[in-house]
Amino acid sequence: MARAGGRLRVVTARLAPTPPQWLDAACEHWQLLMIDHAYCEKKAASTALALVFAYPERQRQNLALARLAREELRHYEQVTRLMQRLEVPFQRLRPGRYAGALRAALRTHEPARQLDLMLCGAIIEARSCERFRLLAPRLAAPVGEFYAELERAEARHEGLYWELALEAAGEGAAPACERRLDELLAVEAGLVTAPDALFRFHSGLPGGSAGALPAGA
Repeated sequence: MARAGGRLRVVTARLAPTPPQWLDAACEHWQLLMIDHAYCEKKAASTALALVFAYPERQRQNLALARLAREELRHYEQVTRLMQRLEVPFQRLRPGRYAGALRAALRTHEPARQLDLMLCGAIIEARSCERFRLLAPRLAAPVGEFYAELERAEARHEGLYWELALEAAGEGAAPACERRLDELLAVEAGLVTAPDALFRFHSGLPGGSAGALPAGA
């Protein structure tokens, strides 16, 4: 099983592979990909901060999430500067289905919700890492080089969220935690392998009239 920064990458080992059709569309429409990537970095920072506010009693967790939020904002700054350098104009995008559908599968009662939120974070970071890894060798510099650097960061983030999920589950609950992870990964696999009307960083198979088109859909 893969490791990153000393952490077992439990989630990556269970991911459904990204379809080649998505990768082809991403390379063709790399400018749209970068725009949505900028949105993803902002959302990742806001999600980490929301968890800090949601569970103020979890001090160790919140210090780690505060550091994570700062790193996500640095990534947002980096991708925005790179867009400016490459003259990629920013535009408003409708959100894709991925994050909303994944979060809709989370439980609403505590302490199960806290566990699910951490697992959801680990899944999203693992998927981002996988896609950066696939994209890095196929995109020309400087985008490919930038994505290779981000792959390593996303691997660390995946490991952090997995550790926080184990803490939320409690001592001796690792098997139950992995079973719940598999349930959520089944939902996630459907989102990234089924046809998707919008092309986004975390979208599924390009399909429909707006599937891979960079028009601001």
